[in-house]
Amino acid sequence: MAHAAEHAAAFEPTLVTPKPARRVAVVACMDARLDLFSILGLKPGDAHLIRNAGGVATDDVIRSLAISQRKLETREVVLVHHTNCGLLMFTEDEFRAELQADTGLKPTWAAEAFTDLDADVRNSMQRIRTSPFIPHRDQVRGFVYDVETGTLREVI
Repeated sequence: MAHAAEHAAAFEPTLVTPKPARRVAVVACMDARLDLFSILGLKPGDAHLIRNAGGVATDDVIRSLAISQRKLETREVVLVHHTNCGLLMFTEDEFRAELQADTGLKPTWAAEAFTDLDADVRNSMQRIRTSPFIPHRDQVRGFVYDVETGTLREVI
């Protein structure tokens, strides 16, 4: 709350639209080590940032991208996965079993755990490129960020 109060005290509204200036939506992992603004050279107002565990193109990500493109004029999608991701540390079956043992319920959703970063980036790009809800699919790019070196490499 103290940080929010400091922010509000110095706040000068400069962004007049929810439409991103660069017309790009970034789908990335929620990992706290990813400073997407710095990595991608962004500033507030440049892009929509959509984050979840793994940066996977889930149904909810497709929902957000559909709104981003259809109502807020984005045209490009950038996916950012990263090395040493938490979703590399367990299997889907293990996690489901753990949740069911702890709660007595099976989750209705998938954790989307994976073992191959590049393959998962390609899978997410394919989900976006084949979604009938995403009208602009010609500029979908995927990347892997290395948390140990700070480098970003494109997945083709």
